[in-house]
Amino acid sequence: MNETQVSQLPVYAGNDLGAVWRSSATAFRLWAPTACSAALHRFATGTDAEPEAADLGTLAMQRSEGGTWYLELAGDLAGQYYQYELQFPDGTSTVTADPYAHAAGAGGTRSMVLNQAAAVPDGWQKDERPAIPAHARSVWEVHVADFTADPASGVPQAYRGKFMGFTVDGTTLNGDGVHPTGLNYLKRLGVTHVQLQPIFDFATVDEVSGEDYNWGYDPLNYNLPEGSYATDAFHGEVRVRECRAMIQALHSAGLGVVMDVVYNHTYYSYSWLERTVPGYWNRRWENGSLTNGSGCGCDLASERTMVRKYLVDSCVYWAKEYHIDGFRFDLMALHDVETMNAIRAALDALPGGEDILMYGEPWQGGSTRMEHGAIPANKQAAGLLDSRIGFFCDNTRDAIKGGVFNAGSAGYINGDMHCGYQVLHSIPAWRGGQADFMPQAPGQVVQYVSAHDNYTLWDKLKCVARRGDYAAPDADLLAQNRMAAGIYLTCQGLPFMQGGEEFARTKHGDHNTYRGPLELNRLDWTRAAQLEELVQYYHGLLEIRKAYPELSGMAGDAEPCILSLPGWLIGFVPERRGESLPGRLAVYYNPERTRQWAALPAGSWRYLCDGTRAAAEPFGPACRNAIELAPVSVTILKVE
Repeated sequence: MNETQVSQLPVYAGNDLGAVWRSSATAFRLWAPTACSAALHRFATGTDAEPEAADLGTLAMQRSEGGTWYLELAGDLAGQYYQYELQFPDGTSTVTADPYAHAAGAGGTRSMVLNQAAAVPDGWQKDERPAIPAHARSVWEVHVADFTADPASGVPQAYRGKFMGFTVDGTTLNGDGVHPTGLNYLKRLGVTHVQLQPIFDFATVDEVSGEDYNWGYDPLNYNLPEGSYATDAFHGEVRVRECRAMIQALHSAGLGVVMDVVYNHTYYSYSWLERTVPGYWNRRWENGSLTNGSGCGCDLASERTMVRKYLVDSCVYWAKEYHIDGFRFDLMALHDVETMNAIRAALDALPGGEDILMYGEPWQGGSTRMEHGAIPANKQAAGLLDSRIGFFCDNTRDAIKGGVFNAGSAGYINGDMHCGYQVLHSIPAWRGGQADFMPQAPGQVVQYVSAHDNYTLWDKLKCVARRGDYAAPDADLLAQNRMAAGIYLTCQGLPFMQGGEEFARTKHGDHNTYRGPLELNRLDWTRAAQLEELVQYYHGLLEIRKAYPELSGMAGDAEPCILSLPGWLIGFVPERRGESLPGRLAVYYNPERTRQWAALPAGSWRYLCDGTRAAAEPFGPACRNAIELAPVSVTILKVE
């Protein structure tokens, strides 16, 4: 389907696509303008293998406005399953689930009519997004199964690796009553937001057996939760209720929930979307072949009107019906700027929507072909994106620890001190024009050193040091780990970390565990207890971040004052409009393997962080004029 053909298709602007349930009737509406006939096929169950399976018949749908097909059926249809059957002028036909479905049966091939009110946990009506100041925000990334799959987590077996695993509070390591795990651990760590790797329905895990593992970047049904994370995958309302219960539990703990969304591609080239309007949804080269900017061979054409509408509608649905606090966009540069800004505007229009986070990966996985002069939402487009659409800063990541595509390449903290130039630019969130991108505000920059892709921070440090015993807690590498965290948690922007970074999480040198095994991916709660001092160090840094808004740059037009120091030492004083905020700080980075002396600004100073300990309240003796910095460390001082 070329651009001319696309432009001739009718578009639908209504908000009632999918199955709209009422107790007295359900209305079905599908956008399929190129079909010559459409029918609704109903079933009693989501699969034919269930005892109550029955074919409830097929009914013709009527052509309606904006290229849609419509059918309204009287009665309470909640819990019934359905598919659409379409015929096209060229004689081809398709059977498809509903792209706008809000529930589905096991395997996700049959959509389910959902009564939203019957699929909520107790107290859901009172659930609210926690109010978290911009300067205090920090994000901790985790996979649903990884979080509680460890038998030592103390979570009941039926809930391990499930949405409901997040709802179990008070757990400790093997029930020892001392070392927190799961939600109990998160409440104490000090992060403010939990980013969940994909929780929408994805294709590659058997929802019934639960024997497979995948990160979930293989979308099947965008607007309903993954069934393998539910205690019952067969009844579509269960996954909806339990996903909401997870979010409710995190909210009750004061934590925001960020949803990792993968709108840049579909797993199958014959996705539900493509089956409804063949040739419309995916980008293609001029010869008709699919573009592969995602590495999956089927990029969604976000610049097309109904694709853009689909993305906007989907984000708004999750925000409204699941109270989601933020969205992380996988391969965001495969989306166009106009679509990303449209999503931002639609979220802003919701009650409290301006506080919903939006950020993504500002890169692609290959070449694609955008139409109509669309502009990719990459770093270079930062000035065109809404200033509250952020992006992961790989410049900061690689400067601190070394490049991700060369296991042995070092960064500022572990051998290549020349990376200090880039670290200097990281402090004000790259707003000085020293790179090929220019953020509008600190909040656009996600500062981090590890995420689910590539090596864990700990494994990267081991690779650079050429040490194969990944489990061993080497003292010098622990210092590098602490320093890495100290840098990005004192840089302006939004700090982000992979779950477990704070206890030197290892995958034993495997840099791409997207297909498992679970045993390699799951959080090792025993290691969290063993490396409790490192966890407490992260906790202290997070508390400092909350207590001193000037560090984030989001308390105003902050511009750090860089101190003049010898060698590769870096020091700065956070400032606001030329005047220090109350509780003025001084921050020092020492990448050297020996102690170094550094001059202090005028005044009497005490530690908030000495390189091994961190706390929001000052500790240690006061010092003036100069300070001795520990090897491979970040030092944070507060003036008295």
